[in-house]
Amino acid sequence: MPTYDYECDACGHAFEQFQSMSASPLRKCPNCGKSKLRRLIGTGAGVIFKGSGFYETDYRSDNYKKDAKKAEEAAKPKDEKKANKKAETKAADKPKKEPKKSAAKKSAD
Repeated sequence: MPTYDYECDACGHAFEQFQSMSASPLRKCPNCGKSKLRRLIGTGAGVIFKGSGFYETDYRSDNYKKDAKKAEEAAKPKDEKKANKKAETKAADKPKKEPKKSAAKKSAD
């Protein structure tokens, strides 16, 4: 059952009333007794999940996740991006070198 907001046009008294959806709107003000009461149109309440099993990001769409990743990449400084790319390409281009055995060790064996 929803809670409805009411306001009296005669005295300005405002209050909330817990009513079923099929109940007719109240007409008489409980404060002044005049029949100038009107039901206000509210915005409603947002859905709030309580408990340890709900997270804010549980119901994010794939598009939202992709956009968030792009925004994160764009937020990185350009110099950092270039430095990371250069470091990655240098590491990939260089073959690993094995240490050379000295001539003295070869003759001893």
